[in-house]
Amino acid sequence: MVLIFTESLKKNYQFKFVYNRGKSIANKYLVMYVLKNGKDFNRLGLSVSKKVGISVVRSRVTRLIRESYRLSEENVRRGFDIIVIARNSCADASFDCISKSLGHLIRKHNLEDR
Repeated sequence: MVLIFTESLKKNYQFKFVYNRGKSIANKYLVMYVLKNGKDFNRLGLSVSKKVGISVVRSRVTRLIRESYRLSEENVRRGFDIIVIARNSCADASFDCISKSLGHLIRKHNLEDR
């Protein structure tokens, strides 16, 4: 699985910067923070806390979110730092639910590339 136009946010200070300055929108399954980064690519950070479930469940949710983003990556405008936070309801959610939820947040943040 290769993200073509996207790198990962990995450092704690990068996450804090987006949390403090970015704009957030949430729905039933996910919360998304977005901040312009001034680059010609996106940076994606995922956060799935222990409240979501045991490590197997958290890993599954992380994989589902990353795959949903990968499939919609070509339609996302570039130049943003994006953090996706999984809510507790993600533990039972199907790939379809998470994919629709992510698409909904991308549209709400006006990140959809036309």
